[in-house]
Amino acid sequence: MAIRALFPTFLYHGALAKAAGARFNRTLLDECQALAASDAAGQRWSARNYLGGYTSYGSLDRLHEVSSVFAGLARRIEGHVRTFARRLPYDLRGRSLAMTDCWLNVMPAGVVHSLHLHPMSFISGTYYVQVPKGAGALKFEDPRLSRMMAAPPGRAFVSIPARAGEVVLFESWLRHEVPPARYAGERISISFNYAWTARGKSAKRERAR
Repeated sequence: MAIRALFPTFLYHGALAKAAGARFNRTLLDECQALAASDAAGQRWSARNYLGGYTSYGSLDRLHEVSSVFAGLARRIEGHVRTFARRLPYDLRGRSLAMTDCWLNVMPAGVVHSLHLHPMSFISGTYYVQVPKGAGALKFEDPRLSRMMAAPPGRAFVSIPARAGEVVLFESWLRHEVPPARYAGERISISFNYAWTARGKSAKRERAR
């Protein structure tokens, strides 16, 4: 008799860097707060679609291409993404990975990021810039739930605590959410998508939430 694991679901999380990372994170926090205060188009979009919070998803969703600070974050994340991609059961020979989207999220207490996935992307993730005590965790759904199978009771969701200075990576098809929570201050994170492309070709931009 043999039991095999087919199509396992992998999740990656780890610290971005050491002492230099702490200095960079302070610079990144300043950049995030300045952007949230000055992005009038993003504030209008958030008032309609991200109630109580702010996101640059509807206004500036390629921050790594318009800000040297966010470009620095992308460079720091790249090694983590490559490490994660090597663990996934895909043949990436002759293919390159590239960040296609990068946007800012600011969530005061009570703000919800409803259950969603990131269509047309390969790997997605979040980097936590600032996380107040008690702020909402990143909650992942068992992918079998959407198949409406008669599964026995078990863990339908797994929550990963948000920690400042850490990056979380997952395959883009995995549904996730941020439930409401009570805390003081703002939960600030940066979300991003990666796509793969044949080497020598540029990655096609894909918008994903």
